[in-house]
Amino acid sequence: MTIAESIKVFRTIQQVRQWRLQCLLNGKSVGFVPTMGALHDGHCSLVNQSLKDNDNTVVSIFVNPSQFAPHEDLDSYPRTIDSDLNILANKFKNYTKQVDAIFIPKISEMYPSGIELDISKQRGAFVTVKGCSEQLEGVTRPQFFRGVATVVTKLLNVVKPTNIYFGQKDAQQCIVIKNLVKDLLIDTNVKIMPTLRETNGLAMSSRNEYLSPQTRQEASIIYKSLQTGKQYYESKNSVVSSKDILHEIHSILDSNPTFKTEYVSINHPETLDEIENVEPGTGALITLAVVAPKQDGVGRARLIDNIILH
Repeated sequence: MTIAESIKVFRTIQQVRQWRLQCLLNGKSVGFVPTMGALHDGHCSLVNQSLKDNDNTVVSIFVNPSQFAPHEDLDSYPRTIDSDLNILANKFKNYTKQVDAIFIPKISEMYPSGIELDISKQRGAFVTVKGCSEQLEGVTRPQFFRGVATVVTKLLNVVKPTNIYFGQKDAQQCIVIKNLVKDLLIDTNVKIMPTLRETNGLAMSSRNEYLSPQTRQEASIIYKSLQTGKQYYESKNSVVSSKDILHEIHSILDSNPTFKTEYVSINHPETLDEIENVEPGTGALITLAVVAPKQDGVGRARLIDNIILH
């Protein structure tokens, strides 16, 4: 099955492995962009980098159930498979290289033992990366990184890519996956690419589709608050108290009651330990999560972002 003359669509693990073996026999490098679909320009920037770096590129589209808790938005998560396929077929058609393959597995392919959202009912093998999964996002979504680490390990076992690509927007996820690949001795290079943003600064995300046009525009306050914190730090040109930086961020973020702050945190850029002071040279990672009302009036959309201090 193809969506364009040169792009293969795989539904089974065996199909991907046969294709990957042929790449190996031909001495071709493989870049891999794992996604949950609802593709946007942020995803396309990762694909574009893979096309530049590798002989062949494969993209996966799989809404991973194990990273959703029973009360979270698995059922309502945007699923736009036809649009996604069209984007991958047409976005890069005038490029020197195109996407070679798209992997769209069924849940039964990825979880042969089945998968329950209730973690107490789950059976089978799962992967946990200790030390960088429990804080920040891990506080409010305790099973999230276990699900991410598990599905990424599975996908890496299937695709065996030369390079795998992620966006800096999901900063903690990037650190989890880097440690996963290092500690499990997986022969893949993890490439982290800059966050792509909408014109108002809002980090591109599939969940932005939940927002009304007005809320989406007002969400510029998220990145503005992070920039304010960074500018305050850089203006001091010395060791700066994390408490003072947080005060600057909250002065912006809390000015719009549409957005409810879940957390703002300043952490070591590698260990994710909370730090009391930010030192030039070591720097820090500032991360936050806010929730905003969905445009349908049912529930709230959760938005995350981050900025790096040097």
